[in-house]
Amino acid sequence: MIDFPVSGVETYWWFPPLVAFAVSCLTSTGGLSGAFLMLPFQVSVLGFVGPGVSPTNLIYNVIGIPGGAYRYHREGRMVWPLAWAIILGTVPGMALGAVARVTLLPNPAVFKPFAGLVLAFIGVRLLRDVIRRTGAPPKPNGPGKLTFAVENARIDRHAVTYRFQDADYSVPTMKVLVLSLLVGIAGGAYGIGGGAVIAPFLVSVWGLPVYTVAGAALLSTFVGSVFGVAVYWLLDITALTGTVQAAPDWLLGAMLGIGGIAGMYVGARLQRYMPARLIKALLTLFLMFVAIRYIVEAFLH
Repeated sequence: MIDFPVSGVETYWWFPPLVAFAVSCLTSTGGLSGAFLMLPFQVSVLGFVGPGVSPTNLIYNVIGIPGGAYRYHREGRMVWPLAWAIILGTVPGMALGAVARVTLLPNPAVFKPFAGLVLAFIGVRLLRDVIRRTGAPPKPNGPGKLTFAVENARIDRHAVTYRFQDADYSVPTMKVLVLSLLVGIAGGAYGIGGGAVIAPFLVSVWGLPVYTVAGAALLSTFVGSVFGVAVYWLLDITALTGTVQAAPDWLLGAMLGIGGIAGMYVGARLQRYMPARLIKALLTLFLMFVAIRYIVEAFLH
């Protein structure tokens, strides 16, 4: 057993990284770091319920995401213009979300239904996409070969465009920026960095292939999480939170991140072998389970 003095958690040393590995391995196939599931794991299983759980969850992102992001970049599936557009909107939103978490939502009884509603929104969007879209299978690029590399990716003030598997895709730049700002606020308060919201939106609303969205969503989540951890830390050391402790549990976050970096690398490697519809269905199942649980708990208490 190991004690985490900041969070008050006591558990086996291998338990947090093992859970982080399993969760991130599955969720990274859809461009999600798994933070949206790691937070309820910390709250409901480990018993870490204070505001510090949000920046601890962001530390998991900071350490874990580079494994998956690197794999997507190596395979040519990182849409850099899309990633930068998301980052520009997410970063300021993260600051606003962090402030809201420690000032408006410090009580777990208030925070849980908020988190449940955020997750339910994501889950409904994904469920509609699973039902309505069958998802075209990857197209061959020569005898027996498949291409997953993104081509001709660019951004201007009108749109982000790129080509993937003989098809052209485009999303409005300003809409991505505005959506990313709103997502950053929710992600900063919830401690997920925003990728868990933006990735399903890009897939279900704008019809981008999940194979190309994943890398950009993970990278934007990483940058947003770094900024989010810094904001929470500054809020705590400057005592702007009053008596509310907003400091992360660095040791717990690091152990979760160790499992996460291995899981995200493996998940990114496996993604190309999984049907897009299966990826969306798995993510929908995870999201709705946690969302329903949190919303029900709010009514029971």
